[in-house]
Amino acid sequence: MNYEGRSYDIKVGEDVTNPLQKALTELENVEGEKTLVLEKGEYHIYYNKVCSKNLFITNTVGDRQWRRGTVPHKNKIGIWLENQKDLTIDGNGCEFVIHGQMTNIGVVNCKNVTLKNFSIRVENPDMHELKVIDVGKTHIDFEIDKESRYNRRGAIHYFVGEDYQHKFKRERYGWWYGFIAAGDDNKIVRRGNPLLRTWLIKDIEPHKIRARYIIKAPSFKVGDRFYIFEHLRRYNGIFVDRSIDVTLDNVNQHFNYGLAYVAQDCENLAINNCKFAPRSDSSKLMISAADFVHICSCRGKVDIKDSEFVGAGDDMLNVHGIHFIISNIKEDCIEVRFRHHQTHGFNPLRVGDEIAFVDVSSLLERGKAKIVESKLVNETTIRLKLDDMSNAVSGDAIENRSAVPDVNFQHNYMSRIITRGVLMTSGGKVKIVDNNFDNTSMHSILISDDAKYWYESGPVNDVEIARNRFGKVEGYNVQVMPENTVHNAPVHNNISIHDNVIESGEEGGFYFKSAGNVVLDNNTSDKPLRIEVIDSDVTVDGVKK
Repeated sequence: MNYEGRSYDIKVGEDVTNPLQKALTELENVEGEKTLVLEKGEYHIYYNKVCSKNLFITNTVGDRQWRRGTVPHKNKIGIWLENQKDLTIDGNGCEFVIHGQMTNIGVVNCKNVTLKNFSIRVENPDMHELKVIDVGKTHIDFEIDKESRYNRRGAIHYFVGEDYQHKFKRERYGWWYGFIAAGDDNKIVRRGNPLLRTWLIKDIEPHKIRARYIIKAPSFKVGDRFYIFEHLRRYNGIFVDRSIDVTLDNVNQHFNYGLAYVAQDCENLAINNCKFAPRSDSSKLMISAADFVHICSCRGKVDIKDSEFVGAGDDMLNVHGIHFIISNIKEDCIEVRFRHHQTHGFNPLRVGDEIAFVDVSSLLERGKAKIVESKLVNETTIRLKLDDMSNAVSGDAIENRSAVPDVNFQHNYMSRIITRGVLMTSGGKVKIVDNNFDNTSMHSILISDDAKYWYESGPVNDVEIARNRFGKVEGYNVQVMPENTVHNAPVHNNISIHDNVIESGEEGGFYFKSAGNVVLDNNTSDKPLRIEVIDSDVTVDGVKK
């Protein structure tokens, strides 16, 4: 059944923060399939009116990283969906305009939810472009993008927004800012703050400044672009948690403060015909402070098709589980801990799930058990009662082998990715086919697995990488590199790489470590392919490597 937005006082061109949330609250209690239908146009959402929730979001902000004066894990959310069932929001091509810093959309404990046919843009976001327009011996002139607002108090310049104020020379020692070199608009890498060594910044025209440097100006070129932004992932784009059957269809997201789409402990996710990229009328070429799509400890199917991803501050796609470390063994239970400071506070280990005991050095399985009871004791500790304790070793890892989704990544385009294109560590059936990897500043595809740093699991068992085009890359087109320190047997197995076209110039190629049954067949390249093999079983066009 359709429910018209205007009947809930959701009016084009107006502040809809409260009316939209009221409509969603009312629809939560409506049984059966229902669609909230909006009229085409702009709808405004304001930071000082949205709801706030305590959210523990994987791979975002660790407890010690929250700014002084903020409440850890307190999130403002523009559009909040909780306990919804059988709901579709159809925007009919509308655009939500976000005013202030927030997570754009939260979907928590929902089932069968579809978001479609709308765009999200952020008004004057806290990401600012500085473009070099003149280079002198001791000065650089920069043009500031027209979306950004700034002012000066005394000798200090500040970027300002509705709910932020930051010095131009923020994060003095940070090395995460985006840099796009003149003449190479599709490649983005990490650099330091271009204003770091200045002793004077002055206005020369509106949105144009002159930065004077000590002794000598940096060797920038006219046309170079720098992106200054908050690197802490306090807010994100779309957050999906403990939900089943969630679909994005024709959703365009033009800016987010952290991860553009992050899902944890979910089942069956789809992203179809979406665009995470700059607006056509914006000068900015970077739109995300971190990953575009991040999938953690999910199950079922992850389907990402016919979508475009341009201008990310980290990986385009990262799919992984979690290596929990066994911290305590008792007679009838074990306690396991989150070990990475950016991931904790939720429990993806369910009763009935099968876990593997994993040796942290070899990353190989010691044995399996099923979960009988599971309890989150505190933010970092989960207590598990198992049907078999015989393989539990203190200091070893466990991985949830029931939370390894099948992944279909097909017919997608990516460019201007600051790190990897696809980081894949899922034991389900994985297909990476018919995609265009245009520009990544690290490996196009990385198959990792570690239990000592990021604690992102686990082994792959069935991966097909086929009919992709690989363009510019710094690194390998495919790198299989589990972070084991001891090789006793392959960590990853059954990887088929065939019929790909490689146009990466002097870069690219393949790297395999601790991998079994890898088959390369009918891959073409504009240059001789480099293939590195360490402790692996690799066949190239029918010949053992």
